[in-house]
Amino acid sequence: MSKELILASSSPRRKNLLSSIELEFEVIPAEVRETPSPHETAKDFALRIAERKAVFVGERYPHSWIIGADTVIAIGGEILGKPSGKEETKRMLKRLAGKEHLVITGYCLLKLAEGKKMEGAEETRVKIKPLKEMEIDWYINTGEPFDKAGGYAIQGKGAFMVEWIEGSYTNVVGLPLCQLIELLKGEGVSIFSKEVK
Repeated sequence: MSKELILASSSPRRKNLLSSIELEFEVIPAEVRETPSPHETAKDFALRIAERKAVFVGERYPHSWIIGADTVIAIGGEILGKPSGKEETKRMLKRLAGKEHLVITGYCLLKLAEGKKMEGAEETRVKIKPLKEMEIDWYINTGEPFDKAGGYAIQGKGAFMVEWIEGSYTNVVGLPLCQLIELLKGEGVSIFSKEVK
């Protein structure tokens, strides 16, 4: 089966971002444990997991371009991934409230048959407003935070708590679209199939 481009992710947000520019791709989730190693920086962790996701799928489809990505939040040297439940979500949101943090997405583009691999990490600075206990409880009860790094979604109901961002918006959603598209274009992958003549 010919698959020119594969997104190695189960994230509906990454799928939606790529679909938004009418890109043709397949989605094949990668089964990878996302646990930071001791003393690993947030950037190194995001890059390592992004590469592992890409390789996991790339070994089955070596002639396809594979996109792997992982998004984490870093604040005060702590890496915040996806919360495991209500209590952890509340802890994360209290940690972020009234402060700035970094959203880091590591991304990896590879084609194993040609020995090609390109990777990078995009960082976006985000400021969360001070949050009242009732705001945190309300947001948790929406059910939105549980599969999101840091326990919030900037593109969803969680937008109410974001004071400002500095950097790529799509990076906070889960994929630095501009940077990734430039890599794909550089490799001759057909991006804009309906180009205006």
